[in-house]
Amino acid sequence: MLSPPLSFSDLPGWAQDDHRAALAAFLRHCGGEAASRGGEPAVRLGVSAQALRRACQAGEAAAKEGSGEAARRFFETAFEPRRVLTEGFVTGYFEPEYPGALHRDALYATPLLRRPENLVALGDANRPAHLPSSAPFALRGPDGALALPPDRGEIMDGALSGRGLELVWLADPVDAFYVHVQGSARIRLKEGGVMRVGYAGKTGHLYSPIGRVMIERGLAEPGTVTMDVLRGWLARNPEEIDGVLRRNRSYIFFREVSEAGPDEGPVGAAGLPLVAGRSLAVDAAFHAYGTPVFVSADLPAGDGRSETPFRRLMVAEDTGSAIVGPARGDIFFGSGPQAGAQAGGVQHRADMVILVPRDAGTGAPR
Repeated sequence: MLSPPLSFSDLPGWAQDDHRAALAAFLRHCGGEAASRGGEPAVRLGVSAQALRRACQAGEAAAKEGSGEAARRFFETAFEPRRVLTEGFVTGYFEPEYPGALHRDALYATPLLRRPENLVALGDANRPAHLPSSAPFALRGPDGALALPPDRGEIMDGALSGRGLELVWLADPVDAFYVHVQGSARIRLKEGGVMRVGYAGKTGHLYSPIGRVMIERGLAEPGTVTMDVLRGWLARNPEEIDGVLRRNRSYIFFREVSEAGPDEGPVGAAGLPLVAGRSLAVDAAFHAYGTPVFVSADLPAGDGRSETPFRRLMVAEDTGSAIVGPARGDIFFGSGPQAGAQAGGVQHRADMVILVPRDAGTGAPR
């Protein structure tokens, strides 16, 4: 699954990257609880959280030296680059901002829900025989029995109503859906102020891109259904919204985020605020949080017609229901509409090279 070790000179754009910025993003995984939050001892593609932490002291020394050359030397000394031998693909995501309200009214009628207290993570030790092995979560009933959670359509029909799970209300169900897709948002409240919301859990049902509807109907070619294209079509055809949203059975729960400062990004799955242009969402079944990943792709330049090289050392520190596979990545572009414009057009092939600690001693898979 991984190539033999490469030379850093084999990575186009490596020498031109801002290695100090990459080092600053990496070192956030070195401090105390943050170093292990969201991670686990198990090896992921030859990388473990422990091996990453062993590189921290040298990284901190390079940061104190302060130069880009010192940061670059740290990565080249402490890690060896290995290409993921699977065709890579990247998308983009961001933290949107939408209007909302703390209480339902005639305008604000679509809720974001808190995680139910009886939502249980399933494993070999507690999975009942009647539930499929692919189900990651279940709801525990009053009698203690475990059952599959409702999917998106059932929740839209009220399966979780009356339990006080409503965290905040939005006016547009499509806005609410895209908060699910992005995993976080800033909600500008009708009552005043801003609430930040972040991922708190999911039902575990299969994620299905709703843009497939346009492709199936011959309204768009594969690879062209960006967020803006789909939202534009739904805005012109509001009668389609309910049925289209139900196509994605996956459903996300949220919590209010208070630990990140107003100038910081949303908190990712690794428990740290995301950094625009440096944070990468990955499939956590393959990648340990904190792993440096060099991403090479040609992404939209912003004029709608051309592409520009993206050659960036990023850090694996988030995940998502649609991020599946060893060479699948989701680039965090930041917060607000400009970041959304950048993220919305990204659906591109990419080359993924992970940096494996030289002292890992794990026998990285090939």
